[in-house]
Amino acid sequence: MWCCSSHSVTTPDATAPLVVEALREWRGWLEDLAERFAALVPPENTPASSTDRWYWERACTRLVTVVADRTQAESSWYGHCMQVLQWFLASNGIDEGQAQQIVKNAVGGRFDSWIAPDAPVVDAVSSRFATGMGDFR
Repeated sequence: MWCCSSHSVTTPDATAPLVVEALREWRGWLEDLAERFAALVPPENTPASSTDRWYWERACTRLVTVVADRTQAESSWYGHCMQVLQWFLASNGIDEGQAQQIVKNAVGGRFDSWIAPDAPVVDAVSSRFATGMGDFR
């Protein structure tokens, strides 16, 4: 399993299979996210600003939960979580800068390394995420 350069890079013969496996794992994760994004997308032809906040709360809750699980809430897992939420917004046509602001306002210091968020924290973040989408114009 790939850890980091200092632990994973040794000889070419030992490192190459680790790199290949890490790339396969990353591709699988991206494909999984693409499927999740498609399943969580708000109804077709509905502008992001007018979509019922339930869709946004549900999407955020599910994405935060899957990222925490996938990363085992290890060191700085929340950085990748924020990235995934921004990717989800981008896949729904939200400008990169606006997506960053929505996610920053929603998450902003509410997650910690090595600690999976409990349900009330996820609920609060998801609510703020949906509120941010409601403010989107």
